This record gives sequence, structure tokens and C-alpha cells, in this order.
Amino acid sequence: MSHTINHLFHINAPVEKVFKAVTNIDDLKAWYTTEVSGVSELHGVIEFKFGGVDFHTKVIEMVANEKLVLECIATSLPLVGHKISYILDQNDEKTRVRFTQEGFEENDDFFANMNFSMAKYLESLRQYCQKGTSEAFGSEGYRS
Repeated sequence: MSHTINHLFHINAPVEKVFKAVTNIDDLKAWYTTEVSGVSELHGVIEFKFGGVDFHTKVIEMVANEKLVLECIATSLPLVGHKISYILDQNDEKTRVRFTQEGFEENDDFFANMNFSMAKYLESLRQYCQKGTSEAFGSEGYRS
């Protein structure tokens, strides 16, 4: 059985701003982790580093201002093959974000830790889009 992380939340910012934040390398450095490199376009590879752990992801689907889907293609953690999705739409005056990470084999401590960590980074995304402040891994504002 496969387990999925799901988060649904709203950001008080235009959908275009949120989409840019999840797709632009410099924006990703501001709210997610300070060490991001690669090409953020369809079939491009983006590398995220968190200290000694890195994740190589491939952009497998991208629809401007609506959807970004990444697939983990290399990492030292048991995440290869996982699909990470950001689905965006306008909901009243806010942007609704549906985040999923599919592919966990167990609902165990690793799953729980990844779920908690992603929730922290998604709140960092919200703060970045709404206030211009964030808690990217490796930044001065990061809380471990």
C-alpha cells in the first residue's frame, strides 16, 4: 500500500506569485532551501540540498499558474520515484494550494517526519508570498 502526504492551504497572494515561488530557482532559494540549482522547465532537473542530503527532481508536468509536478530521480533517502505536486487555483481572493507527495511505502516515523518537514516549508512558502519573509533551510530565519 502506498501512502501520500496531502496539504491544502490558502495564500493571500495572486496565483501568479505563488506559481513563480514554486517554480523559480531564486524564489525556491528564498523559502525552501538556500541551495537550489537546475532548470525549472518541463523535463528540466532541479537539485535541492539540505545539508548533507540532496534531492534531484525532474519536472514532469508544468502548467503555468496551475500545476507543477516533480519526480524524485536521485537521493540517498528512500524517495526515488516519489511524485511531488503543487496544484493551484484561485479561491475567492486567495490562492488555494493542494500539495501532495506520493510514494511512501510505510506510514512510519520517516513518513511522519517528512510530513512535518513539508508542512514547515509550506508555511515558509505562505509567509514568503504574503510578507516577503521565510524560513528556508540554511537561511538566518531557519528554525530547526
